[in-house]
Amino acid sequence: MRRSRFFSDVCLGLTVIFPFFLHTSAKSAETAPPVRDVVFATPESHELQLNLFLPEQSKNPPLVVFIHGGGWNKNSYRDCKITWLTEHGFAVASVGYRLSQKAIFPAQIHDVKGAVRWLRAHAKDYGYDATRIGVVGTSAGGHLASLLGVSGGMEALEGDTGGNPDQSSRVHAVVDFYGPTDFILRSKNQPKKTEQEGGGVFHLLGGKASEKTDLARLASPVFHVSKDDPPLLALHGDKDTTVYLDQSERIVEEYGKAGLEATLITLPGAGHGRGPFFEGKNREKVVEFLNRHLRK
Repeated sequence: MRRSRFFSDVCLGLTVIFPFFLHTSAKSAETAPPVRDVVFATPESHELQLNLFLPEQSKNPPLVVFIHGGGWNKNSYRDCKITWLTEHGFAVASVGYRLSQKAIFPAQIHDVKGAVRWLRAHAKDYGYDATRIGVVGTSAGGHLASLLGVSGGMEALEGDTGGNPDQSSRVHAVVDFYGPTDFILRSKNQPKKTEQEGGGVFHLLGGKASEKTDLARLASPVFHVSKDDPPLLALHGDKDTTVYLDQSERIVEEYGKAGLEATLITLPGAGHGRGPFFEGKNREKVVEFLNRHLRK
């Protein structure tokens, strides 16, 4: 497969950018005490929990789900990198999922979808608006965020974690920070990351990506893009040697083929998670993107 090339701040599909201001001043916003360690499911007797961060002054704020990184085998929902979104009038839910030591794929996406369904079912209990939900993820969490975005209605990826089958797991905006999107491509140009026994992808798939090709394709967001998928914002460093930049390029390319909105922000000189991803103009672009797609 030929590697795609994109310039930074590439917009594909039917994208029209308007000058949106930040919804709420960070100086004036206040945040309510977090609601911590809420159990939303117990698959195979394994408790899955989430933390909720709510803006104190906003009535019925839109909800953004955060999915943590860590190679699918470490870190937790307690490591939330976007609590600052409450300063801009968003509610934030940082959700856990079964790590790959506990269960191989697709357990992780089943758990994330279960969290979204639970959050919809309990919106009135906590006072956020669940009619339009955004998702943000970093690294492995970026992979799950993208997969959540493109897999609406896919039975194989839905699962039944946590119940609430009457609720939808669809989201309306995706922000992917340096997440992998194509495990087939990675097995060819990053074999040390996908083929090495004991590595993150090996544990996720239960074997080498080059041998577990059906599961690798199922886990790859690029193979599930369809015309009803939500808009995507991807941020990636051009010096990332953990997850190559072409992983973000690939999903933006597939979005473009489907006529969907996708924007890639390339950070010159930035590595994997190392760089001003959550600072300054990049933070402003994330807020503008979420404002544009989650506010009525």
